[in-house]
Amino acid sequence: MKLTEHLQPNKTLFSFEVLPPLKGKSIDSLYKAIDPLMDFNPSFVDVTYHREDYIERPRKDGGYDKISTKKRPGTVAICAAIMNKYHVEAVPHLICGGFNKDETENALIDLAFLGIENVLALRGDNRRDERHFTPEIDGNANSLDLIRQIVDMNNGVYQDQELENANETNFCIGVAGYPEKHIDAPNMDSDLKFLKRKVDAGAKFITTQMFFDNKKYFDYVDKCRAAGINVPIIPGIKPITKKAHLRNLPKIFNMDIPEPLASELHNAKDDVAARQVGIEWCIQQCKELKAAHVPALHFYTMSYSSATKDVVSHIL
Repeated sequence: MKLTEHLQPNKTLFSFEVLPPLKGKSIDSLYKAIDPLMDFNPSFVDVTYHREDYIERPRKDGGYDKISTKKRPGTVAICAAIMNKYHVEAVPHLICGGFNKDETENALIDLAFLGIENVLALRGDNRRDERHFTPEIDGNANSLDLIRQIVDMNNGVYQDQELENANETNFCIGVAGYPEKHIDAPNMDSDLKFLKRKVDAGAKFITTQMFFDNKKYFDYVDKCRAAGINVPIIPGIKPITKKAHLRNLPKIFNMDIPEPLASELHNAKDDVAARQVGIEWCIQQCKELKAAHVPALHFYTMSYSSATKDVVSHIL
């Protein structure tokens, strides 16, 4: 079932996002994070994909070995496992970095065979040693190119264009939105123009980056509508659980923490107190969003469910 078919006027759904386990870890660790949230009947679960990074490790002979890091494989398999175990829609993230177009096509074929109908199309992060994003050889340069490839497959057009009577896939495509603009965008207007191109190319919904000031989300929706972007815009939510988030989250995700929240976190005596501050802020944030009938509340759990459970139990 397509994600957009789950959405209902004047009703706010619940969804969340998880990370694949690190290579060598059991999927049971992921199930332990998901199990407590199934009581709230999520409409869909996103599964991220992390691009592999590399470091060079010196050898005794003076050479270097290229060692991969950020090892979190298994997004496609995890989506299948979630759908099989919990009977809920799974939304895999597809990224440009690390894949050429043939590899992307093969991943999409696997997803279609598994009955997965929803994908989130993303450019993905730079590698740590890259100042600017560098696509793979014969890979998609950005999320717009990725969307176009997915839409081509929905129309039965594959990389081998000589294929006859090729199967038409049926993917509902989502994209990311940035209420405080994408880090690489020179300004918000430019960011919205690129988002409009993605929607015009075939994106059917938008899930936003996390934010802690609802006004920024509401303003963003207004700007999107003024720009002719009329697909559902799902807010991304994260409860703060550590004092370190005050410093780390703005740096990693290019977003602000409002001064009242920042002040409370700064004054929290430890992480236990900071967690309570973050949860209370998130509860009020979600109540206001729900009162505005947002399509869904999408929680970035980072595969830790306790804080999300504490918030959702007060709002659903």
